[in-house]
Amino acid sequence: MKLGLQINQFTWPGGAAAIGPTLARVGRTADDVGLDSIWVMDHFFQIRGLGPPEAPMLEGQTALGFLAAHTERARLGLMVGGIHYRSPGLWIKAATTLDVLSGGRAWFGIGAAWNVHESKGLGFPFPPLKERFELLEDTLQMAHGMWSGGSGTGEGFEGRQVTATHLINSPQSISRPRIPILVGGGGERKTLRLAAQYADACNVFGRSPDFVRGKLAILREHCERIGRPYEEIERTILTSVDIEAESSDAFVQRLGELGEAGAQHAIFSVRGVADASRLERIGSEVLPQLR
Repeated sequence: MKLGLQINQFTWPGGAAAIGPTLARVGRTADDVGLDSIWVMDHFFQIRGLGPPEAPMLEGQTALGFLAAHTERARLGLMVGGIHYRSPGLWIKAATTLDVLSGGRAWFGIGAAWNVHESKGLGFPFPPLKERFELLEDTLQMAHGMWSGGSGTGEGFEGRQVTATHLINSPQSISRPRIPILVGGGGERKTLRLAAQYADACNVFGRSPDFVRGKLAILREHCERIGRPYEEIERTILTSVDIEAESSDAFVQRLGELGEAGAQHAIFSVRGVADASRLERIGSEVLPQLR
């Protein structure tokens, strides 16, 4: 099983001036201990369950560029991008830029989004869910076009929400055959169908092995319906750990049960991640058992 770190809070000692040095240290430690991926949320306000809206939150694409400069090996992505925050062409150019500047380490994590509070709070349009899904499918189709061949297809595109006249992407991504696309969310009719049709990976919450097993069974059905091998899609789950309260062995056991349910890549947030020793402990006590 692969392991990835999700950084979902920036309420760290030292206030705003310490966020940059702390994030650099967290990224370097995650990279050094051997984690496979590092992710940040794509939110502008802190989300419910993690803190008040006014708690510190960084813009995701900028944070990934910063992490690219402070890491060497781990892949980097948004968990996951809110589709209406950027236009499809900008989404693809931003992911390509991250891939080029990181030496081919980008993920393109994307989803239909949900946080109406932060959208209204900052003046972002928040289209109805049907339109957001149409925009998501347009973006996935454009991504395939812009990441194909030398500098993209060069052709025009007419989608349900987007019209583009010339799908050029230069420089092209280093990742081949394209930057891996991850569609996040467990919606059974649309989200998992889009993952089956367009993505290289899916992401669902790791609430329990039975929950994961059920969502992946739906993904398999969508794959069978369109004639795509289920095994082509990397199955990732999102969870969390308090390594001070849950022993390393218990965490390994929990991940093993999720792996038996079909998960291949566990992406987790770490309580108190600003303390680098917690990541070091995961690297020395958890990773060897998973490997």
